[in-house]
Amino acid sequence: MNELLQYFILLPFVGFVVSLVLPERHEAVISKWAFGTVVLQLVGLTTFIVVWLLKGFSPLNLNEITLLKTANYEFFVDFYFDKVTAVYLFIGTLLTGMITTYSRYYLHREKGYKRFFNTVLFFFFGYNLAILSGNFETLFIGWEIIGISSFLLIGFYRERYLPVRNAFKVYSVYRIGDVGLILAMWASHHLFHENITFMKLANADLVSEHLQSHTFIGAFIALCLACAAAAKSAQVPFSTWLPRAMEGPTPSSAIFYGSLSVHLGVFLMLRTFPFWEHQTSMRIAIGLMGLVTSIAASVMANVQSTVKSQVAYSSISQIGLIFIEIALGWDTLALIHFAGNAFLRTYQLLVSPSVVSYLIREQFYTFQPKDTTHKGWIPQKWNNSLYVLGIKEFNLEGFLSVFLWHPLKKIGKVLDFLNLNRVYLVFLPVYGLGLISFFYRDQLPYQIMGNLPEVFGLFGLIFVFKAFSERKSPFVAWTLVVLNHFWIALAIAFNEKVDWSEIAVYLSGVVVAGLVGYWALLKLKKMEKRILISQYLGHVYEHPKFAFFFLLATLGITGFPITTTFIGEDLIFSHVESHQYILAFLISSSFIVSGIAGIRLYARLFLGPHVKTYHELPYKSS
Repeated sequence: MNELLQYFILLPFVGFVVSLVLPERHEAVISKWAFGTVVLQLVGLTTFIVVWLLKGFSPLNLNEITLLKTANYEFFVDFYFDKVTAVYLFIGTLLTGMITTYSRYYLHREKGYKRFFNTVLFFFFGYNLAILSGNFETLFIGWEIIGISSFLLIGFYRERYLPVRNAFKVYSVYRIGDVGLILAMWASHHLFHENITFMKLANADLVSEHLQSHTFIGAFIALCLACAAAAKSAQVPFSTWLPRAMEGPTPSSAIFYGSLSVHLGVFLMLRTFPFWEHQTSMRIAIGLMGLVTSIAASVMANVQSTVKSQVAYSSISQIGLIFIEIALGWDTLALIHFAGNAFLRTYQLLVSPSVVSYLIREQFYTFQPKDTTHKGWIPQKWNNSLYVLGIKEFNLEGFLSVFLWHPLKKIGKVLDFLNLNRVYLVFLPVYGLGLISFFYRDQLPYQIMGNLPEVFGLFGLIFVFKAFSERKSPFVAWTLVVLNHFWIALAIAFNEKVDWSEIAVYLSGVVVAGLVGYWALLKLKKMEKRILISQYLGHVYEHPKFAFFFLLATLGITGFPITTTFIGEDLIFSHVESHQYILAFLISSSFIVSGIAGIRLYARLFLGPHVKTYHELPYKSS
């Protein structure tokens, strides 16, 4: 049965690719193809699960394909199937089928009809890949696909300001969580000295043997995984992104932020539970995180003025309880709770337009004020304080701004003197010195040699900070993101056992995507004369195909799994030594901030209200 697992990935992928070439004017063909793809997947999956249960439901593992193998490293795609996979796949396929049926009528005559179904099928492919993943690398591919499809669906109404702004904000939080997953992958390579599979991770004796002499690394991996799960499942302090994601169409809100995508953090905790189940401190920390989130989200849900926001915070509250159940070791209860919460939130979001319509009608025709009120057991002062805290969302957004976004912007302002000429003036001499130092590294003092990787890694991070905060020239931002990868390659080159072919794998995708993107910027400037990224320009109105082309180039330089750079990033990380925590943090942060800067550049150039006044000015929000 192992070989059949690949077909549950192949079918959604084929469905997505075919949907891209279907004619936009044939709504019925597009929706029927999407629905048929999901139903075919559901029938095959149900049959597979029944046979698997009759055969004793033992875990299945399939090492599908090795994409790259060197003397000390192997990147392979691996699939794994157990009870967690079965529940998540079945629920995900069933709910996606419901959403495709609902969307067929809900989005009728919407100008982004085809784009919506393309993105849903893309998400469906990424979701299946993540759930069926048998190792961290395969999981990260699906994780990234879900992240970019989230961005595209939240910003579905791309001519409006708030959907685009919130889409970028949610994507930024996702990328911050990705730091945890990247660092967990890096530390696991050093702990197990291999690309560990989830099948091996479930072996308690193997995990215990490796953790006996590496307790700190074990705690570090568990903490990184908890951070990634918290960001993906909107746990404290990342809880405020979920209501912002509701700017997308109601069907996408239901499938993403009510049922499937928001429960991926739960999936990560369930999948890695055998690794951290004996780390009592981590179980307590994860349980406390879930408890705090559940209480805070309950308070915030009670003061929301919109149906979608109420449902969002209610879902977060329940997910907090699921985290507590996982921390207590009640994995079966957590799966049942996930299924119930997913179905309930999907239903609530799908009927939310009808609820709003009913309440408005009720208010106008049959509204009657309550005659009496009753006082609760909580003192009025406490009630008022909780109300204000709920309205302000416990100032979680301000917390993220103070500790994340404001420092990035301040660093960028310090570097405002950098224009395109000065970027090269700084980069070329310093990089040249770095190359000279590399070729004569045997003659350098050990103290200098030991610190050079961190110095060059810091240069790369500074470059992407500036790219993130750039408000004028898209050429400066794009160049800085590309050059950041060259700093990282130089920093890694000083470590032992690094082969030039490995650096070539990493940089080849960056160079191709970088040149293509720069050429695209030159063409756009030629067409539009002036392109400044101080505001949203909305050029997707007049250049939709060009916008898609530039998006692919952006994904290429940010390490999305469409070029060799995605494999190269993991390959580069495998050469960061276990004692080089600062270098690991600098490189992982560079990867994340470069991704945010790249998507921000795409959003500023092509999304939002059009800069030209002869286009219709839409409402600010959806």
